Amino acid sequence: MKPVVGIVVSNKMQKSVVVAVDRLFHNKVYNRYVKRTSKFMAHDDDDSCNIGDRVRLDPSRPLSRHKHWVVAEILRRAKVYVPPAATASSERGSKSQQAGGATK
Repeated sequence: MKPVVGIVVSNKMQKSVVVAVDRLFHNKVYNRYVKRTSKFMAHDDDDSCNIGDRVRLDPSRPLSRHKHWVVAEILRRAKVYVPPAATASSERGSKSQQAGGATK
């Protein structure tokens, strides 16, 4: 087997991730390309993968009933939205309260 590249769709298990791998094949009857998705369970030793990460999987010996792959490397991290720091908003709120209290 050769290495495959996919997107992490689940990381709820300890040291394991589920990776969705897309592939295209040509349907000769309809003369169209069809996309199929396979899900592989892979071993993530340091629990560093998050949902949405693009990873490369290498085949390995059977590690459990469903795990036959190992995360070789994380190719691209998922873009995670980080809201503005709560401390900055609380500082602004306390200043407005102080100013409001002084005018009364």
